[in-house]
Amino acid sequence: MYENVNEKFNQLPPDYPEDLLPAIQKEFLESEKTIVVLDDDPTGTQTCYDVMVLTSWEVALITAELRQQPSILYILTNSRSLPEAEAIHLALEIGRNLKEAAKESQREVVVVSRSDSTLRGHFPAEVDAVAKALGFQGAVTVLVPAFIEGARYTIDDVHYLVENEELVPVSDTPFAKDVSFGYQHANLKEWVEEKTRGLIKASEVNSVSIEDLRAGGPKVVAEKLEACANGSVCIMNAASYRDLEVGVLGLIMAERSGKKFLYRTSATFVPTRAGMVSGKLYVPQKEDTASSHGSLVMVGSHVPKTTAQLAYLLKQGRHQKLEIDVSQLLQSQDLSGEASAISAQVDAWLAAGEDVVVHTSRRLETGADAESSLKINALVSSFLVAIVRGTSVRPKFIVAKGGITSSDLASKGLLVQKATVLGPVIPGVPVWKLHQESKFPGLIYVVFPGNVGDDKALTLVCEKFGAG
Repeated sequence: MYENVNEKFNQLPPDYPEDLLPAIQKEFLESEKTIVVLDDDPTGTQTCYDVMVLTSWEVALITAELRQQPSILYILTNSRSLPEAEAIHLALEIGRNLKEAAKESQREVVVVSRSDSTLRGHFPAEVDAVAKALGFQGAVTVLVPAFIEGARYTIDDVHYLVENEELVPVSDTPFAKDVSFGYQHANLKEWVEEKTRGLIKASEVNSVSIEDLRAGGPKVVAEKLEACANGSVCIMNAASYRDLEVGVLGLIMAERSGKKFLYRTSATFVPTRAGMVSGKLYVPQKEDTASSHGSLVMVGSHVPKTTAQLAYLLKQGRHQKLEIDVSQLLQSQDLSGEASAISAQVDAWLAAGEDVVVHTSRRLETGADAESSLKINALVSSFLVAIVRGTSVRPKFIVAKGGITSSDLASKGLLVQKATVLGPVIPGVPVWKLHQESKFPGLIYVVFPGNVGDDKALTLVCEKFGAG
């Protein structure tokens, strides 16, 4: 039996009484720094607005953006789709490029490794590689997975997901059973020991508690962070936006003392670190999707929530649908020909003003181990990319469902190098506007995480943009 979320929250101390965003913003602007977010899939942009996201990391490209002195810059790594060795290589490359770009632009950066993904991802390998590339080996890693918009909270060092108003430890959710990034512990101290294979013991992991945040305030948080040993890990508990504000101001105070930090966080942390309101909603503009063509929804995610959302959308009967049988795909001798045929059908529907859904079969195909499962995922994603690359009719808008799916479709299918994040259309679902170098310049591209929203959420997003 799980605890009721409201009963548990009523047992916690009251929120810290002061609104700290103005103070954080003032401190941040005076520091003249840019928060650079290395995002392991595009869903990390789900809490921000009016920021730039890059899908490649050449030194010249990063330098040009840093010279604009943005508060926040996202670099989409898509590393969650890679085996660990490749993810480490990529993190080293991006870290080195970022270090050089910061030097050339004369812009100091705060580096955030964004990979909440409900505790799935390459930890600690990715963070360690970035630290090495940046020369931050002695930095304290601050772990902040609380994602307020997604009802994921950390209390007493345990990470929870709210389902049916109950606090469910994330170790009891489908995410913990992920074939590539599964885990056994919701207690983050134990999770760190598990993920570091015992290199860091649970007893060695520091934490900032809810009581520290709400009763002690930024000064107590700063003292606890400054006391952390170099190279250690510290958990930041949080169950509200205000908790994160207190934590961030404490971090800024600790940074001022000369302590180095690297951050492994959820999406909520990012705007808070810059003193911005998290999750400010974007209201769709009619001129952004003015077209006689239909819209396109591409679904690759297999999590139960996505399957329920897809079922509800198809039940409305307003979309032409095309299912890709993954088991047959794995046996196919002519992937290119099959993708071309699907592209032609999608083009015909779009040109006729029909809204279209292309989705993978709902049975998850897995390999013998984590790496072979990732290869299956990569093959399926490449097939979806080939479909989008093969289309010639510009859709009214595109919704991409799933983190890896939305990343690959953006960078490889639509040839996106830069996009402006307009904001979330519903909590946790960011909207991008593609730049001129992309296949369809100015296209509205909706990055829909696999595990966000209720059963009607996918249908609601389509309706907000005038489809379905």
